[in-house]
Parts: sequence; structure tokens; C-alpha cells
Amino acid sequence: MPSTAVLGVDIGTSSSKGVLVGMDGRVLRSAQREHPVQRPRAGWVEMDGEVWWDEFVSIARELVDDDAPPVVAVGVSGMGPCVLLADEHDVPVRPAILYGVDTRAGAQIERLDRELGSAEIMRRCGSALSSQAAGAKVAWVAETEPDAYARARRLYMPSSWLARHLTGAYVLDHHSASQCTPLYDVDDQAWIEPWWDDIAGDLEQPPLQWANDVAGQVTADAAASTGLPQGIPVITGTIDAWSEALSVGAHGVGDLMLMYGTTMFLVNTVAERVTQESLWGPVGALAGTRSLAGGMATTGAVTGWLREIFGSPSYPDLLREAQDSGAGAKGLLMLPYFAGERTPIMDPDARGVIAGLTVSHTRGDLYRAALEATGFGVRHNIETMVEAGGDIRRVVAVGGGTQGDLWPQVVSDITGREQVIPSQTIGASYGAALLAAQSVGDADIATWNPPVGRCTPNPAHAETYDLAYHQYRELYAGSASVVHALADAQRTGDDAKNVANKQDSTHEGATS
Repeated sequence: MPSTAVLGVDIGTSSSKGVLVGMDGRVLRSAQREHPVQRPRAGWVEMDGEVWWDEFVSIARELVDDDAPPVVAVGVSGMGPCVLLADEHDVPVRPAILYGVDTRAGAQIERLDRELGSAEIMRRCGSALSSQAAGAKVAWVAETEPDAYARARRLYMPSSWLARHLTGAYVLDHHSASQCTPLYDVDDQAWIEPWWDDIAGDLEQPPLQWANDVAGQVTADAAASTGLPQGIPVITGTIDAWSEALSVGAHGVGDLMLMYGTTMFLVNTVAERVTQESLWGPVGALAGTRSLAGGMATTGAVTGWLREIFGSPSYPDLLREAQDSGAGAKGLLMLPYFAGERTPIMDPDARGVIAGLTVSHTRGDLYRAALEATGFGVRHNIETMVEAGGDIRRVVAVGGGTQGDLWPQVVSDITGREQVIPSQTIGASYGAALLAAQSVGDADIATWNPPVGRCTPNPAHAETYDLAYHQYRELYAGSASVVHALADAQRTGDDAKNVANKQDSTHEGATS
């Protein structure tokens, strides 16, 4: 047993994960807490921000006990960019609005593009306004929920919320700030004061630090709640995808990280600023680094949804059946846009499509089509990155989806790119632990998490997938007008239902 250890905790979309890691990089213990998201209306994805701290406390209590080595530092990370607005006492004024899977701020995006200028936003912020932009969601709260916004004083994301509770520090890392478009200038690496005043003027600006900076030390109150030693350092942390990249050493120029999870995220580290309207160009997690990034809105979320409607068979069974289905899923083709899509189509009104279905298709065929849909989306993002000037020399896979061989193999076959598989693919919590270890000593990712395998494209599938990818691109273009009308109908029906619910509530109040 190592003499000391570090704790890393990540708040994800479907669960929070924690790891206790020895100073040599060995995972000593791990814990997980599952949680749901709320979808109160079409296009809305929310979560109770109080859950983030509650689950951190529960995980810390499980991992840090009298039999564990002393914890000497804490790392944090979380999904993002999220918008959790809290009052002066750090009580949330409403549920947290999640990242690009939440598409509610379309009207605010249009207004800000018009008022500030879309070209000027792109020039200063490195990214166009999209459903990923946290600044537009702050504007949404201000405009549509003025009572809640009037109580708001601070802006948090999961990592900064944990840092606040652990240390009392109100900080945000530069990378997370660079996804608060249009509030942050990626060249000046500072808040844009006039735009902040216009959009978020009632909120205190969080001071900016880098992910590996120390936010502060564990307070007496936090120590009492968590069982952690008082006074140990807590890193500032960052958004999960960038912590995942750090966890596998994929943050050198030319590296592309593929994060297999509820959503798929791609982070390419570039030598200098690269911008493209259908991708994101934030700063990196560490000082002096820059990224070109993309993200799909639903990947593991689709496979999880299929498993649920299939009656929850085991994942090994589904993967075996998908393997038997073979390349091309017996003529099935899926668009994985089940919550709109982020990059590169930037279409919040895109919807999932399954084409080619017959009564002879099986659940294995459907599951295979979902895995292949991820591969087509990754290929579309990679091609867009390369066309924009991205630099992709090495692809590293991470996340829960790498635990089985089939999903990464499908992605390699479709993209034609080899993927490096590291020994630890647990992800963001491990990256947070690495930064924590580096805050108190030497920790080298090359020795912490060396590669153990490679996923090489199978040339026998290239022709099948080249044709299917062409059809994938055509299917979106050909079905867009129909699915956009359906998305509008979903919103209209949701609005009518909410109006009816309000009327029923008013009626009940008047007659009670």
C-alpha cells in the first residue's frame, strides 16, 4: 500500500466517479454514484446542482477511511460548460443548465449574434455561438426567468462548485471560461468586460486560473463533511473532456483524444489558434495550450436508450449480437442526433433517424447501427478538423466505451485511423488525480498510464464503410426539412402541455 494518495472526482452527465490513486499512478479504490438528468421540456437538459457536492461527499467518505493511505491532494473535474447560478449564500437559484445537449438558448444566440456581430464573436472568442455556449444560457436565464436571475450572484460549473465547497475559493479555470462564449477572449485570456457587463453584469466575475493551479486548501468544514484532511491542496480543475485528455497524456501538439461516454468528445491539441465555425476553438486546460474541439450530443446515450427499450440485456450480450450483425448492420443506417447535434453540423433541431428498417432486423443490428453512427459522426468531425487546419498525428481513446473491443474497432474501421488504448481508461477522475499529484510532487503520465494496445483499422471493411458514410451524409441532408418540422412540433406540443399544466394548476388553486 502506498504511503500517500490523491483523490480525483469527476461529475459526469449520468454519474459521478471518484478514484483514490497512489503517487505511482495505481488506482487503489474507485467509487461511482449514478444520477439522472431532468428534461422538463424538449431541448432542455438540467440537473440539481446540489447533487454534485452531495455525491462528492459520499464518494470521499467511501474512498477515504482509516484503512486508506493519507490523502495529500484533491483533484476535481466535471461535465461542461454548464451554467449553475447561485445566490450570495451559494444556494442555487434554479437547476443547472447543462452543456451543448441543452438547446434552449436559440433566441439569445440569434440576438447576441446580431448585436455583437457573429464575426466579431468568432474573432474574439474562437468559437461561434451554439448550444454549447454558456454565455448564451446565462442570457436565457436573465431574459426568461428574471426572478431567479435577480437572486443570482455567482456562476459555477461542476469543478468550480466542488472547489468552492472544498476551499471557499470562487474561481473558474481558463478553459471553462473559454466555453462561456461570448464572455471570454481567447487571445487576451480574460473576461471581455463590456460583454460581461451586458450579458452577466449582475454576477461576480470568477477569478481565472489554470486547471493545474491550486484553488485553495480543504477547510475545516469541508474536512468534517468529507473525511479529508484539513489544509491539503485542491486543484482548480476543468471540464471533463480536457481532464480525460490529461488522463491519457493526449495533450501534446498533434494529439487527438476520443472520449467514449454518454456523449462523444474530440479534443485536438494544436500549436496555435485554429478557428472554424462548425467546431470550437477554446484554450487548453494548461497554460500555453490551445485546442480544436468537437462533440457529439448523444453516443453512449443512444446505446443506453436501446438497451433500456430492449429490456436491459447485458452489454456483453448486445456487443456479441452487434458483432454477429457485421459491418453495415445488415443495411441499417442511423443518424445519432437524438438530442440535436453539436459539431460539425451545429443543428439543435436535428433528430435521430433510423433508415432501412425491416421486420427481419434484430436488436443486434440496431445496436450495431448505433455504434456505426458514432463512427460516422467521429469521421465527420475529424474531416472537418483536418480541413480547418487541425493537426492529427496520434489518436488516443478513453472512457467507458473502450472497455469492449467492438466500439473502438468500428470507429477505427470507419475513420481509417489507428487508436492508442492506454492502460487506464477510467477517464476524467484519473486526470483530476494526476493534476492533484503534480501539485504536491512529481507525477509523469508516461509512467502513470502507458499505452497497452492499439486498435488498427480493418481494410476489409473500408469499402462498406466508405459507401455507408456517404449515405450517412446524404441522409441528414435529405431528411433535415422533415426532422426540423418534427422538432418544431415537439416544442409546440411541449409548450401546449406546459400551458395546460399551468392552467390546471391555476384552476385547482382557485377551487381548493
